[in-house]
Amino acid sequence: MSLDPSFVGRSYPPTAPYQVGREKIREFATAIGATDPAHHDPEAARALGHRDVVAPPTFPVTITMAASRQIVDDPDLGVDYSRVVHGDQRFAYTRPVAAGDELVCVNHVEAIDNRGGHGFLTIRTEVSTVADEPVVTVWSKLVVRGED
Repeated sequence: MSLDPSFVGRSYPPTAPYQVGREKIREFATAIGATDPAHHDPEAARALGHRDVVAPPTFPVTITMAASRQIVDDPDLGVDYSRVVHGDQRFAYTRPVAAGDELVCVNHVEAIDNRGGHGFLTIRTEVSTVADEPVVTVWSKLVVRGED
């Protein structure tokens, strides 16, 4: 089944706020091998001008992946998640994510292409604080493999 191209341009409601915790940042940094003290030590982060530990650049995927379920689970779009392969990920930052942030995500269907029997879905997620301060834009491309 191909993806419905009429979804391009569709936006979804903001997600519930996500409270970014210091320990979540530390756990994520440890898991990916990010040893920069600014990810682990509040004093090191403050010495660099941050209010608390800052997340590694790929941390927002922990929030945006869950948020993108709004799109992936939309039955009218036709995504069979058992056939999904992650194709690409990009981040454009306004500022770093820091412990104490309360973040919301707004998802947009940026592009849909159907070619070679596969569907290509690009999701753009605008991540901002609950006070509507932009933090990061995340693009994720999902490939929905066609039938074998």
